[in-house]
Amino acid sequence: MTLQFKPVASGARLADQVADTLAAEIRSGRIGVGARLPTEANLASQFEVSRTVVREAVSRLKSLGLVDSRQGSGVYAREPEAQPLRFEMSDLASRDAVVQMAELRRPLESEVAALAAQRRTPKDLERIRDCIAALEQAVERGESGAKQDLAFHLAIAAAAHNTFLMGTLEYLHGLLHNAIRVTRANEARRDDFSRAVAKEHARIADAIVAGDARAARAAAKTHMDNAITRILRADPAFWQQEGTQLAKPLTQMKGSELQ
Repeated sequence: MTLQFKPVASGARLADQVADTLAAEIRSGRIGVGARLPTEANLASQFEVSRTVVREAVSRLKSLGLVDSRQGSGVYAREPEAQPLRFEMSDLASRDAVVQMAELRRPLESEVAALAAQRRTPKDLERIRDCIAALEQAVERGESGAKQDLAFHLAIAAAAHNTFLMGTLEYLHGLLHNAIRVTRANEARRDDFSRAVAKEHARIADAIVAGDARAARAAAKTHMDNAITRILRADPAFWQQEGTQLAKPLTQMKGSELQ
């Protein structure tokens, strides 16, 4: 597949715009792991920027761990990785750990959704729609959809075009993935939970499409509020079996790294 990029807009820092666009393509898988990026000259021509801007953008991608340079060969996409997360914590019950992760996500997801509604591009909207479709397909196949759920939220984060918010979510990638695995497993046990999640995702996406930042922020907050409620309403048997097993990475992090 030949990559085609639109010229960046004036205003925001050009190198950041180029880096954000390329990073979104790598994270979405459109630029596959191991794929070579277009040449510096090609990217400069497509984005209508100088080669210096492209070099700055590639340098940022390297700092995020998204690309590698191979001397005499070019720049290649890497598998997105979370940075190691180091901290000490006391042991938590499985349910409490998942609730606390949802509480951490609530303000982040709310602000990300609001910014996405203000800054999304047509390509961002296409990516969000693709993620919703992929999630629906995963559920139809009988899968939990945890990976696709996380991809949906990261697609919204990419649409916010805020380097630090995106970096924060990338840093928390491992924690988010493990927490979502638990919530999706719980939601899959009840049709009413599954239907509610699908509707909440649709409301967030619709508000972003409409460019309504207030509605997007409210929809994202409601989604996380309801996620906490669903966790608290989980069948006790869930925590005695599957839930506790899935939550182990969140409850056994003393002095360790979680990726």
